[in-house]
Amino acid sequence: MSIAALFDLSGKGALVTGARTGLGQAIALALAQAGADIIGLGSSPMPDTKAKVEALGRRFIEVQQDLTQSIDFAGLIDRLEREAFPIDILVNNAGIIRRADVLEFSEADWDAVTQVNEKNLFFLSQAVAKRMAARKFGRIVNIASLLSFQGGIRVPAYTASKHAVAGLTKLMANELAPHGITVNAIAPGYFETDNTTALRADPVRQKQILERIPSGRWGVPDDLATTVLFLTSPASSYVTGTIVPVDGGWLAR
Repeated sequence: MSIAALFDLSGKGALVTGARTGLGQAIALALAQAGADIIGLGSSPMPDTKAKVEALGRRFIEVQQDLTQSIDFAGLIDRLEREAFPIDILVNNAGIIRRADVLEFSEADWDAVTQVNEKNLFFLSQAVAKRMAARKFGRIVNIASLLSFQGGIRVPAYTASKHAVAGLTKLMANELAPHGITVNAIAPGYFETDNTTALRADPVRQKQILERIPSGRWGVPDDLATTVLFLTSPASSYVTGTIVPVDGGWLAR
């Protein structure tokens, strides 16, 4: 197989959660550039992502769902596969963060974060994986975090949920491999996204973070593109259960 064929996603369908802006939009565009049609699932409209995907000659289906709530994912995936196209690739990118000291963190914030980042990630993956298993092919990529490895500060629910993402990635990889499905995760470092707006606006934390990153800069969404393409393409058929840091060297320091 040629190098180009190893990264060709022509004829594939991909579902990307949280594809409105930032990392999710960059992931959707990378997959579309490789030939995949895209379903974007999230709480808000995604007109910019839709326009950019369609400009590449690919289909874009927008699905608005409030990911802070429980969702009938089995029914949703059944409808999407009937009305749009089979889902060969799932990227669980959607995530939220709430910041407060451990002694002040609320139960409401805990429930919201873990609902989106952990519970809905699992049950969406389950619904999609059932369809993938019937076809004996699938690629699932979860978006983990540096806080899948570290503790961080002032984000207890986020840290707990991202540790859970790491564990679920490995568990799902073990169980789904016999069905032709690979499951991997990407752990982005400090990226310029909505989730890091508060950190980048704090001159003290901004300086502390940049001093810790060997590459000397915040990541930008396009920095994830090649990793996503590898983990969703034919080239990665023997790679499963991995968590790939894309962090400018943060974990190495």
